[in-house]
Amino acid sequence: MNAHSTSIISMASSSQSLRTSTSLPFSSLILPRSSSIRRRPSSFKIQAKIREIFMPALSSTMTEGKIVSWIKSEGDTLSKGDSVVVVESDKADMDVETFYDGILAAIVVSEGETAPVGAPIGLLAETAEDIAEAQAKAKSVKSGSGSSFSPPSEISDTPPVTSSQSPSPPPPPPVKAVSDGPKKITATPQAKKLAKQHKIDIASVNGTGPFGRITPADVEAAAGIVPSKSNAPSVVASAPVVSEKPKAGSSSAAPAALPGSSNVAFTTMQSAVAKNMVESLSVPTFRVGYPVTTDALDALYEKVKPKGVTMTAILAKAAAMALVQHPVVNATCKDGKNFHYNSNINVAVAVAINGGLITPVLQDADKLDLYLLSQKWKELVAKARSKQLQPHEYNSGTFTLSNLGMFGVDRFDAILPPGQGAIMAVGASKPTVLADADGFFRVKNKMLVNVTADHRIIYGADLAAFLQTFSKIIENPESLTL
Repeated sequence: MNAHSTSIISMASSSQSLRTSTSLPFSSLILPRSSSIRRRPSSFKIQAKIREIFMPALSSTMTEGKIVSWIKSEGDTLSKGDSVVVVESDKADMDVETFYDGILAAIVVSEGETAPVGAPIGLLAETAEDIAEAQAKAKSVKSGSGSSFSPPSEISDTPPVTSSQSPSPPPPPPVKAVSDGPKKITATPQAKKLAKQHKIDIASVNGTGPFGRITPADVEAAAGIVPSKSNAPSVVASAPVVSEKPKAGSSSAAPAALPGSSNVAFTTMQSAVAKNMVESLSVPTFRVGYPVTTDALDALYEKVKPKGVTMTAILAKAAAMALVQHPVVNATCKDGKNFHYNSNINVAVAVAINGGLITPVLQDADKLDLYLLSQKWKELVAKARSKQLQPHEYNSGTFTLSNLGMFGVDRFDAILPPGQGAIMAVGASKPTVLADADGFFRVKNKMLVNVTADHRIIYGADLAAFLQTFSKIIENPESLTL
């Protein structure tokens, strides 16, 4: 058995329009000024006949959105329910429709630009007579808060060279930092090495780094080999100075880029993944691994595969059945003071697509039979590929399953998604020599399962018991087809 699921990691723009009657989270696009849901800055007052088109919140984690394309153009007449704009959130690209009839008078945020949730991205005029006033107000919005809706900043080809010019004057002020702690001299290892090479007394060098730390640039300046005010060519010629000098002015300055390298800005989805991964670091987690014999599972898979059942569905079903017996592993802790037992067992499966990660959710996986669950999974995969997944189909998971077995990975640790109690990492099934109770050696297929859990609500014994139950289900899989 080579792989245990078909992971997809790709997501793109949805071609299916959202209907306000079924998706309120996406219907907050256009609201009158009198609505209590949104507040506009005092510098941008909405008249009764001019309405704002807001950047909608397309998911619970979305803080800003990117305009992929405007379906309608300025001057177009709109009817209630018409799709107006395609917005890229941190999870998907979706069409958003209007609540009102009117004329699209002005586009405030152009295609390719970003805006925070709730910010005005366009103006809707009730009549043609109101268009001029709406366009004037749109210009004031752009000029007054242009930085908020500007497109992602372009990457400079030579940012290190520019930043290295300004930090050169600051050396005199930091001298005070040295006087604050004269009893102890701090210097970088490279600075000490250079001081020894050039026979410079390190104690006589004034440090310009953070808290008076002596940098290589300080030593070279003391040796007289690098002028304090150098031209750009000389800075470029001295690689150590380029990498260290920016730190004298700012500890967060970017290091010099390697020749031929390039910087690529995160996509909205990548930014969301990065944010979630950083957020997960605040949760105290632990990991438990467990070996599972898969001979019976392999035999079942060969039997049901012709009927359209996938290995992903089998693993998700087995995990859901184990969660029924161990509800604490399906629980959630969000504030560190209370935890919540989820009434539904929704198994999210990490799926791979271009430049991102998404987790389609098999809702109520414990209540669906194996064949219906497999059919549901295929539908989710098709939606993910056609970029039509709706928010509830990827953000309602209570437990996550991640599988790299199809790549031959025998074991790995998964990072706990925010808002969940545990995530299971499934490795590949491989032939392994095992000894039975009678001392005879046999070759059996075995896979390693590692679970990462939130230690605030799940303890080692809880996770061990859950894995034992999961192992028994996999090793005796007849119950999966019932």
